[in-house]
Amino acid sequence: MSENQPGGTPSGLNQEEAREFHAIFITSFLFFTGIAIVAHFLVWLWRPWFPGVDGYSMMNDATEKFATVVQYLA
Repeated sequence: MSENQPGGTPSGLNQEEAREFHAIFITSFLFFTGIAIVAHFLVWLWRPWFPGVDGYSMMNDATEKFATVVQYLA
């Protein structure tokens, strides 16, 4: 596209359109990343992927740990 227009960009967008696209892209990326972080944290609370020395049997008191985390965050 830039071959047909002198001073054009490879994407075919002008500076204003490129900035608008970039803002939407960054916002979407941060939103998706935030959801992914929250999802990973919730899954880790449910089933940690690095069990302790006793294996998964130590997860019997998971509700107490969850309550501690909630109190810490509040």
